[in-house]
Amino acid sequence: MNHIINFAHRGASAVCPENTMAAFRKGLELGATGIETDVQMTSDGGLVLIHDENLKRTTNGSGYVKDKTLSEALELDAGSWFGAEFTGERIPALEELLDLLKDRDTILNIELKNGMFFYPGMEEKVIAAVREYGMSERVVLSSFNHYSLAHCKSLAPEIRTGILYGEGLYRPWDYAASLQADALHAYHYAVLPEFVTEAAEHGIVYHPWTVNEPERMKALIEAGASGIITDYPDVLAGLLAAKGV
Repeated sequence: MNHIINFAHRGASAVCPENTMAAFRKGLELGATGIETDVQMTSDGGLVLIHDENLKRTTNGSGYVKDKTLSEALELDAGSWFGAEFTGERIPALEELLDLLKDRDTILNIELKNGMFFYPGMEEKVIAAVREYGMSERVVLSSFNHYSLAHCKSLAPEIRTGILYGEGLYRPWDYAASLQADALHAYHYAVLPEFVTEAAEHGIVYHPWTVNEPERMKALIEAGASGIITDYPDVLAGLLAAKGV
């Protein structure tokens, strides 16, 4: 049970506006050993870190990310919705986060947000950026679009992939093998200890999301999860330190 990855979900999103450089830096400060983020593509092929397809919830903009140019997206305020002290935080480009992490040993989980809009060519662009920063060994690409994950694996067999899903997937380790995925990014209630054990026997690890209750964190640590995605990396860091993992 060594070195469970403590993934800060969209950065330290309990205390900072999600998917901003402030949130990513704070996550690292709070003990995260991994960062989870979401990537979408602008109209001119820029890669930006934002969860929703629509700009409304987390920025002062409106409309869809896909309809903005990179420069338009980068001008938006992505902080003041969360708190006045974060006014002026921007939507980051993927490259900004890669630059922050390139000289660290942090694991980066990039979720491709290509379920609603397919963003043709996004897989190639993300992989090119990851390789350019020398991060292939430390990146996990995840998506709810499993066709996209299979495509990623064919383009970059050296980069790990993680299958995002809700609950009720039957023998998910067999399914993972069918698209050569490395990890199961399951909604945490879909993760039972016997599943973790059987998946491990097939060489597949679990990175459950989004785990914010300390008791649930403890249960998943005990079950042998390889990583845990949380809004509270400080809480998870404390539990991992106490258990020596």
